Amino acid sequence: MIIRWQAEARHALRSFHSSAPARAGLISHIGKKPIVYPPSVSLESTSAAVAVKGPLGETAVPLMPYMMISHPEPNTLSVTVENPKERKQRSMWGLTRTLIQNAIVGMTEGFTTPVYLVGVGYRAALEPDPRGQGEGRSGQRLNMKLGFSHSVFVSVPDHIKIEVPQPTKIVLSCTDKHKLGLFAAQIRRWRPPEPYKGKGIIVGNERIRMKTVKKK
Repeated sequence: MIIRWQAEARHALRSFHSSAPARAGLISHIGKKPIVYPPSVSLESTSAAVAVKGPLGETAVPLMPYMMISHPEPNTLSVTVENPKERKQRSMWGLTRTLIQNAIVGMTEGFTTPVYLVGVGYRAALEPDPRGQGEGRSGQRLNMKLGFSHSVFVSVPDHIKIEVPQPTKIVLSCTDKHKLGLFAAQIRRWRPPEPYKGKGIIVGNERIRMKTVKKK
């Protein structure tokens, strides 16, 4: 009797629950946020791309055919899609909004990432590239000592600005966040951080999960 009463009580709670039904998957929490950009940035949108022009240059973000751009207020941009019920459109909704936001930040402030060389004898220096400029090269290269029997040379692309304030610290700057990450990964690939002593090339705020050596 008691068990039957408890079951009916649980059913009644489920039937008369006061919360509204969840509408999961019908909106993008990132894509729905409007983008507020400074007056120094000008945006021109077409059906194929959004052109962003700022103090540091200009770039364009491609658009899918179902993306819609509007300007509800001055210096404000809003991104929507034709059918938010489709999974593909919802995923591109938030991604497109993030790409446009990154383009605005890149053309006004730029992106900067520090790279640290952690290890005994690890150091880096910036020197002229013997091959000079051309074919995407800036005319500079990194000369790094990473524990090998030879030096590691990495040519600096023309879209990357690089500084070496300390022998164990490299500062990378670029207006394109994606290209900046690719070049930082190219440097890191020469000596990825190892989990026992923490030696290697660490990018930004990267955290290494250390492991303990098992002793017999």
